[in-house]
Amino acid sequence: MSSSVSGDKLLIMQEDVKRALARPLSQRQWAMVIDLKKCAGCHACTIACIAENVLPPHVIYRPVLEQESGVFPNVKKQFIPRPCMHCDKPPCVPACPVGATFKQADKVVAVNYEKCIGCGRCVTACPYSARALDDGSFYTEGTPAVQGYEKRPNFEYNQQWKRDSAFAAPKGRARKCTFCIHRVSQGLLPACTVTCVGRATYFGDLADPNALVSKLLKQRKYMRLLENKGTNPRVYYLL
Repeated sequence: MSSSVSGDKLLIMQEDVKRALARPLSQRQWAMVIDLKKCAGCHACTIACIAENVLPPHVIYRPVLEQESGVFPNVKKQFIPRPCMHCDKPPCVPACPVGATFKQADKVVAVNYEKCIGCGRCVTACPYSARALDDGSFYTEGTPAVQGYEKRPNFEYNQQWKRDSAFAAPKGRARKCTFCIHRVSQGLLPACTVTCVGRATYFGDLADPNALVSKLLKQRKYMRLLENKGTNPRVYYLL
């Protein structure tokens, strides 16, 4: 089944993902496309990501940046969601001294929490400020009791990570957007994509010319952030 730009975009993208999963890992090229004309700056994607990945304080995988341009009275504001770019040439990978950060065959930049030593070099190396160190804190610290929902396990990289002991990963490790690969591997879309009220976020396999993301990039002008850095990001912004 090939997708078209008409119809329910979420259903189309979900079919695209299922079709990609039928192919070997090395034949998939996951990418995200964000329509800047549709993003309303509601931050629903940010909150959905925090809930999906049980993110602690100071760790935000998908902030929404605000940018103003023009001269009064001709001024406009633009909202720019900024997940990890999952670069084809990621500066974070060579910066890691233990090989904990690496590029998967499906183009996702991943972190091996069991190898990560929390040195923070990858955090500094990322030109997009898309990484943060998990300091092990909780939002409800200082209250009568740390709430159970903050200790829920998350399932990044298709593993269960329990946040219930002092040194358990991902505490003390570098963390970032994973493209919700734990959801995608089950035929689902990233949490940010399904939560976007303006349907501004698209996800799919650029190796598939019939995927919605591929069609959008052929039909619309787009940009990528900091292309002059030579990182070849896999997040595209429709103009």
